[in-house]
Amino acid sequence: MVREPLTEQEIAQGHRIGALLRAARGARTLGAVAREAGLSVETLRKIETGRIPTPSFVTVAALADELRLSLDEIWRIAREESAPGRDAAAS
Repeated sequence: MVREPLTEQEIAQGHRIGALLRAARGARTLGAVAREAGLSVETLRKIETGRIPTPSFVTVAALADELRLSLDEIWRIAREESAPGRDAAAS
């Protein structure tokens, strides 16, 4: 099965999700958050940097639970055109 290339909008949404998760993690280490969410450090790093712009629902839900974020809030931020932290995620 061939996967369709991601659109610019999907890539931008991934960057916004990554920036939100990184900000919510605050001073906690990647390792601590990844371990508690049941993910590898590398997976969390890739999500935060936008290299996995479309993480699975289960992964996002686990991170939302660990970081005390609402899935509704994550979705709202992902869909915004000029979400806070967007510039940080693009660098």
